Amino acid sequence: MKYPCLVDKRFCKTPIHVEITPEGVDKYGDPYNPTVIETKCNYQDTAKTVLTAEKKLIQLSGIALFPGDIAPDLPTLSGGTATVHGVKRTFFQGTKARNPDGTVNYSKLELM
Repeated sequence: MKYPCLVDKRFCKTPIHVEITPEGVDKYGDPYNPTVIETKCNYQDTAKTVLTAEKKLIQLSGIALFPGDIAPDLPTLSGGTATVHGVKRTFFQGTKARNPDGTVNYSKLELM
């Protein structure tokens, strides 16, 4: 059975540069090289202000949605940076939303 993609490719019009840093180190103790992706996404600006115990403000600034799996060679999207509209942001959470058969329906990066 083919499942419908929940992030339609025709709505992905925002250019984005993503560098995903894989977890772990190679056999020599060096960190793995980042995976670089130049593509288009459905980008949604969000703003959330949180007051921490140290009285600091943290703003979460956006969500990037991609149809399918943007990094099929990586098991998780755990960290890295994304450049959208000329602004470089780090992402604190990456999600690979899966279909019931285990295939990836869409990928989501939450940026700050």
